[in-house]
Amino acid sequence: MVSVEAAGVRVPAWRGGFGRLWSAAVLSSFGDALRTAALPLLAANLTDEPLAIAAVTACGYLPWIVFGLLGGAVADRVDQRRAMWTVDALRGLLVAGFAVAVAFGQASVGLLIALAFALTTLQTLFDNAATALLPALVDDGALGSANARLMTGQKIAGGLLGAPVVPLLLMVGAPVPFVADAATFLVAAALVASLRTGAPARKPRPAGSTLRREIAEGLRALAGDRALRGLCAATALCNVGVGALIATMVLLVTDWIGAGQAGFAAATTAYTVGSLAGGALNRRLVSRMGRVRAVLLAGTVQIGALVVMGTVRSLAAMVAAMAVFGLMGMVWNVNTTTLMQQRSPADMLGRVSSAFRTLAVAGAPLGALLGGVVATVWGRGTPALLAAGFFVLSVASLTPALKPDVPVVAPQDGAETAHVTR
Repeated sequence: MVSVEAAGVRVPAWRGGFGRLWSAAVLSSFGDALRTAALPLLAANLTDEPLAIAAVTACGYLPWIVFGLLGGAVADRVDQRRAMWTVDALRGLLVAGFAVAVAFGQASVGLLIALAFALTTLQTLFDNAATALLPALVDDGALGSANARLMTGQKIAGGLLGAPVVPLLLMVGAPVPFVADAATFLVAAALVASLRTGAPARKPRPAGSTLRREIAEGLRALAGDRALRGLCAATALCNVGVGALIATMVLLVTDWIGAGQAGFAAATTAYTVGSLAGGALNRRLVSRMGRVRAVLLAGTVQIGALVVMGTVRSLAAMVAAMAVFGLMGMVWNVNTTTLMQQRSPADMLGRVSSAFRTLAVAGAPLGALLGGVVATVWGRGTPALLAAGFFVLSVASLTPALKPDVPVVAPQDGAETAHVTR
């Protein structure tokens, strides 16, 4: 494990494994942002049907329901480093092939849906392996800081640098964002492959152990932890709303507000800037409130931001609301990830992670389709209000996680007193 002392606080060292993992994650996020921003714009050029555009987003979530638990069980069995670089290499080849199809005018909504499904299927293994690999690269006391730095770096590359340049790249040519995304996947694969960490030491599996039984063990471990159980339920409800919002965001900004592609870029950039502020604010919130209560505050504030998005027909209001939404979204994500890593058995982290993600993401495809329906029937601003309603339910579901036996600050975690490098 790699960590250093900074002002009496343990933080991850940039040299060695964490630095390479951070670089790979940030580079890949830059490419992901190019593709994620370009896909709905490309879909909007192919069709003006909100439900068809929403289907692209829905199929990007669906593999988590179908393969998420399997991906976590496999991540606990294999060399996580090798799994990650192999998956990134495959994703790079897939996106490169899609770029060729776009270049020759063969893109269609059906092909967009197939690409989204394939990439997310591979992501179910990659994300669970990455979550399980990080504690092998940094000390437990530095996990909070490591997660904040990873997520902050990804937001800088993905939102602040990546998404705003998509309209410019599309002016050069429709395939360009996808070519760049394919290149980042391949370079990230090389960085992960260069990590010096070996295959993790694991206890021998009991005789007759099967993937199905191991998946069930992960589900039981998640259900047995009150804090993680409550956070999982809350995140699942949030993701119904987030699915509705993301699936129709391009219509909300370009059509309902009438801000065009430049307005869409401004809204996504505001979200990123807010996320960066959330990475810095998180340490103060956790030191005063504890992780679970910080998540509760984040969800409550996001309700107000969503109401503004769905009721105020102004680009300035949208930009401000997206900044607040991003700020509190970072607080939510850093603390749920860190709690999961700290409270899960080390040899079951991949399975607990996959159980959490699968159950949490399950509502997103439904939300995406609901967003398309309500946008068609009641107008482009209603998906944001639908999302606000699900966030209200999410905040209410966090109550069981606030019982006295859940520590205010997770054990061995002093990292949040360290400043996040930006």
